[in-house]
Amino acid sequence: MSTDIWAWVRDTHEQLSEAGHHRLATALVEIAGHAVEGRNEQLDAMYPEALASARALGLPWVEVFLRHWRMQNLLNKRHQGEAAMAEAVDLLEFAHREETASCPQSVCVVQDFTICHSNIDGPGYVSERLAVLEETLARVEPSRACFDCLSREYADTLEDDDRPADALTHLDRAQARIQAAGEHVSLSFGHSRAGALGRLGRHQDALDAYDTAERAYTARTPLDDDDRRKLGAGRAVALAALGRTDEALALLPDAAEADRYPDIRHRWATAVETLAGAGALPHGDLANDTATGAQLARWVGHLDTAGSHRPCLDLLLIAGRLAVARGARTVALTLAATGDRKLAQLRRTDGVADRLAELRKTAESLPLPEVPVPAADLPEWLGGRQVTYEAALDHFAAASEESAEAAALLAPQTARALDALGHPRAAADLLWARVADDPADEQLRGMLGQVLIDAEDADGIRRLAELLMPEHPSEAYWLRARHAAAEGRWEETGEHCDSLLAYEPDALNTRRLAATAATRLGDHARAQRLYLELLEHAAPAGTEGEEEHRTVQEPDLWHLITAATANRDWAVVRSTGALIGIEFDAPEGPVEEEWQMVTVRATRTNGATVDLPAVRTGPATARIVPVLGEDVPLNHRDVVVFGPALLNERPDGEDDDWQPVFGQLTLLDPAGYTTHWLDGAWPGDDAWYALREDLAGAGYGLWAYSGNQYRVTDPGAAGKDADEDLPGIYAALGVPPTASSADADALLLRLTASWPHPLSWLDLARAAGSDTARHEDIVRRYGL
Repeated sequence: MSTDIWAWVRDTHEQLSEAGHHRLATALVEIAGHAVEGRNEQLDAMYPEALASARALGLPWVEVFLRHWRMQNLLNKRHQGEAAMAEAVDLLEFAHREETASCPQSVCVVQDFTICHSNIDGPGYVSERLAVLEETLARVEPSRACFDCLSREYADTLEDDDRPADALTHLDRAQARIQAAGEHVSLSFGHSRAGALGRLGRHQDALDAYDTAERAYTARTPLDDDDRRKLGAGRAVALAALGRTDEALALLPDAAEADRYPDIRHRWATAVETLAGAGALPHGDLANDTATGAQLARWVGHLDTAGSHRPCLDLLLIAGRLAVARGARTVALTLAATGDRKLAQLRRTDGVADRLAELRKTAESLPLPEVPVPAADLPEWLGGRQVTYEAALDHFAAASEESAEAAALLAPQTARALDALGHPRAAADLLWARVADDPADEQLRGMLGQVLIDAEDADGIRRLAELLMPEHPSEAYWLRARHAAAEGRWEETGEHCDSLLAYEPDALNTRRLAATAATRLGDHARAQRLYLELLEHAAPAGTEGEEEHRTVQEPDLWHLITAATANRDWAVVRSTGALIGIEFDAPEGPVEEEWQMVTVRATRTNGATVDLPAVRTGPATARIVPVLGEDVPLNHRDVVVFGPALLNERPDGEDDDWQPVFGQLTLLDPAGYTTHWLDGAWPGDDAWYALREDLAGAGYGLWAYSGNQYRVTDPGAAGKDADEDLPGIYAALGVPPTASSADADALLLRLTASWPHPLSWLDLARAAGSDTARHEDIVRRYGL
């Protein structure tokens, strides 16, 4: 196999574009970047449509490519194990059919298959992984990027077999073969070498390996954010092991980054444990405290749910040892219990079983606090002293050991603390036992439902809903609706809410959730109806003696305004706005006013978000200011409806530059502008601003995209200094629907006729049917 995969991507992209399949062409060139850089939302938005298009067009190689990169994201960025196994197996079979076997990406699918087994139980599947990797490496040339990837995977497998020296030897041999073939090893190859050296205790050599790999890589390509995060986490592990704690802390990504990017979590946790053991914590916001413990527990829970049993166990051992170090006995034992369950799902337990037993032993050796008051008074006593959830858990455990009655009494508080600390599954197990003992307790049933949702326990939710349905159907439907909403299944959410309303026509939170689901589905008429019904059934705001959720709340009114705006029901917009205290310029008709500048967060065609400056024209509308390209399904002067939720916080103190950010819900009034691009030399401030004003006066839009760094060739510098250039301008022209391309072409010619350097608008000239030779000459002379 010698096909260059990226040459194939370029060729296929060109063919798809020429055939008019632009969105699939875009997906083909962008999906790998989204996958490896952890842009999960963009990937999830792009993938289903792209895969369906590839299948509809009968393009099996494209399908293999798309599915492989999604698997890379699921396995390496989201650390899925058993959750991805069915797809990994199916993809391996598909990639080795007659019509796909020659696809260069089919080799990479083998790596997906082995990584998936590694996530489930790397040491347990060593022999199977080595066998398939050896067979595949034997038929891959060292000049191909796949050889690099598969060699790293082979080394990782040897490390999982406690053979880091053999892994290092294999990497060195593979590197020699790659370089002999005239290629460079990847930056990830350097990570693998550093990892093997670290396992051997050669931490300074690991740092040197990182330095060597980075120098070689940056000689060809600059580092991106993903590279910097991984290098920072890897170096922090080595530096912490060497006792160079200040350097480690300086390079370690912050906790928020580790939370956002799962692929650095294990190294981050390893470094934190070493730093804590060296007495280097707390440091700034980083400490071995309750917050760090809860964060680690959530990560453990994610791996548990994803079926990544071995990584889950490895991480919970770190979390458990840190919990012991800070004296959190119950948390450490809870992690040990999770470890017991994970241990039962591994094929190979040597070594890790001993570490788990040691964690349990040290946790059990920690003393429990003395119980200061009777169990019934303990929650109030603890609340008055504002102790942490971890400390409260140990008090609850001490009281629960005194009697079964105390344990039953404190079960809800214990479960609440466990859930808050990132252990919803343990909380659910405790509540299941209590519900079995007292099925009539509505509070217990409600708490159990919530922690099952937090634990993403679909089987548990199904079981509880079935248990509730005969005698408490409303609770069953409410549980199902909230679970569907938590997973973004909005049609199901609405269906379950409708079923519940058949039993409880006056339910208010049900209507709120159903309206949210309708809004997410773009059914603004249904959302408006539900909010109007809510106003009929709820008590007026501030009604004395009523629970808050039983009264009309200000967010209800804002959501009603938003839905009514999307439905152009201006009478409801005005009457509801009056309830909030909004004063309108006119008493009736559409709301089209000039309020303040805002930012509208919209979605590009590739699934990424983009923030657009806009003029707010009403309580829920804004008019887009910039002229936009095809990658955004909006344009200049389009009026959009946005949601009422503020997506940014006003900074402390006065900030005149601050603008509120709102999320776009729907396009209300398209202005019909068409975009064409201008390129050339900067004419100076006066000429540019005059052009902008003249175009605006004629109804056109103009938006500059280039910055000060954009330079163009100076034709007059020929024969002088070849490095001389001119400041350039790259801008978008918005042509209104009332003007033709020919009108725009003629107007630009007239307005820029006196400029010392002409602009090019090649695409507009083509659309206008004008002679393009002038623009092609400008492109050539100015190096555009």
